[in-house]
Formats: sequence, C-alpha cells, structure tokens
Amino acid sequence: MQFALFVGLGGTTWDNVVTLTRHLEATGWDAACLTDHFMPNTPEAVGDNLECVSALAALAALVPRIRLGSIVLGNTYRHPAVLAKALTNIDIISGGRLIAGIGGAWQQNEHQKYGIPFYTVGERLRRLDEACEVLKALWTQDRATFKGQFYELIDAPASPKPVQKPYPELLIGGGGEKVTLKIAAKHADHWNTWGGPRILGAKNAILNEHCAKVGRDPKTILRSAVMPIALSDDKAEVEKVRQLAMKRMGFDEARAQDTILGGSVAQVQDTLGKLRESGVGLLFVPTMFLPKDYRPLLDKFMSDVAPALRK
Repeated sequence: MQFALFVGLGGTTWDNVVTLTRHLEATGWDAACLTDHFMPNTPEAVGDNLECVSALAALAALVPRIRLGSIVLGNTYRHPAVLAKALTNIDIISGGRLIAGIGGAWQQNEHQKYGIPFYTVGERLRRLDEACEVLKALWTQDRATFKGQFYELIDAPASPKPVQKPYPELLIGGGGEKVTLKIAAKHADHWNTWGGPRILGAKNAILNEHCAKVGRDPKTILRSAVMPIALSDDKAEVEKVRQLAMKRMGFDEARAQDTILGGSVAQVQDTLGKLRESGVGLLFVPTMFLPKDYRPLLDKFMSDVAPALRK
C-alpha cells in the first residue's frame, strides 16, 4: 500500500505548503495532491485559498521525488484543452510525476460568485466524460479532432507531449455509483473517494462491474481512499476527529465510523489491512483534520503504521 497527503489549499500559506511537501518527501510519503477551489465553502466565502495549478507547477520544480497531483480539478472551471496544456507542462517540469486528478466539480458558491455556469449534476458529469476524451486526445495525438456535445477540437496541435506515456496518471474523483464510477471505468488510471473498508469495498465491486461492461481489466485502475486520521490510544481524541468530520463533511454516524482511521497503532493497521483487502492500493490523509503541528502524527504514522502495510 502507498501513502499520500490530501493537501488543502484553504487557510494556509505558500510557505506552509512547501514546508509540508518537503517534509513528506523527506519522511517517505509517496505523493501529495492539492485541492482545487477558489474560496471557502461558507456563506461569507472569506479566507485565503491558494490556486491549484500554479501551485503544482511550483512544487514540481521545488520537490524532486514524490508524485504530485490534484485532488481534484473542477472540470466546470478548467476547460479541458487548456488544462491539457497546463498539465503537460507540469508533467514535464516534474519529470513525469504528475497525478492528473479531475472531477465534475461540486462547490456551488465559487461558480456563483465568479459567474461560472454550475449546470445540473447530470450535465456536469457528461461534461467530465467528454473532458477526459479531450485530455487523452491532446495528450496522445499529434493533431486532435473531436466533436462532442460540449467540447470541440479542430485539427488541434498539442506539443510537446507529457513525459508519462501514453499520458499522465488520470485520476477520477467521486463516489457516484451509476455515473461517476462508469466514467472511471472508461477513463481512469486511478479512482478516488472518501471512505473506509466498508464503503470502498462496496464501491470497488460496482466499479469492477462497470469495467466488465466496457471491457476494461479492473486491475488496471488504482483505487484510493481518503480517511482522516486519529492515531491515538485516547478514545476521546478519536471521537473529536470523528465529530469534526461529521460537521465539516456532513457524514452520518455510519459513514463517519467507516471513514475515520482512528485508534492505536494496531487498530489502525488492522483497518488498513481490511482496506487493502477491499482493493485499495493508496491511502490519502487529508490535512484539514491534522493538528497544527502535523509532524509528530505524520512521522509516527510512517514509522509505526506504514511499514507493515508496505509488505
């Protein structure tokens, strides 16, 4: 199993992001992926939010080993042809370490305040499906022509090409079982959602069914889970993180129980073993639930928990 951080770009500074990512690299983590939002998801929308694509390009030059990516870019405000060029450049700068994460977009206030159409859920997902076609065409063809319902390419050049072949690792984010998982079956090298062994086990089985319908080997898709961590023998500390996740993410009791990676070293290892058995190959730990001084917790996780799951 591999281990990565889900790095929130809200309420932080560029220096903190660089320091965190360098610390991850120095302590054996495998990847860091950045969120993609323009403002807080609050009625007031007040607070700093760093921009994802430019931050990724800078990190690609500053941090030389671990994989770097987005989790996930909002397709509604990232035209896929322009995005293909930007992501190609980041893959080149990084020497082929990009995880190109994309989703249908969900945060309504940033669309409303910037005058960007939000569309229905169905249309956002149809646009995501087409966007994946556009990205792959521009990454693999010398000149691409595409005519879809939403996007069009007309003898479009795209040079240079990404370092990764045939194209950067394409991550599809989202847990919708009828449509999003079908899009992942068609296009994804990597699929991600929030949840623990129960949720991921059920959704992995559905993703496998979609793969069978489109003639895709399910083993070719990496599965990853996002789980807030509370590595402590103190049940009150675990409960604190669980309550925070329920409030911030809107989880019900059952989902919070499955999604929070809490308990002693042995308990966390047991949960991760079950997660691995469900088909998950990579764990993302989200920064928004970490303590202000994250280093002791992350270092203890890598020294005491992770080695047993690497085997």
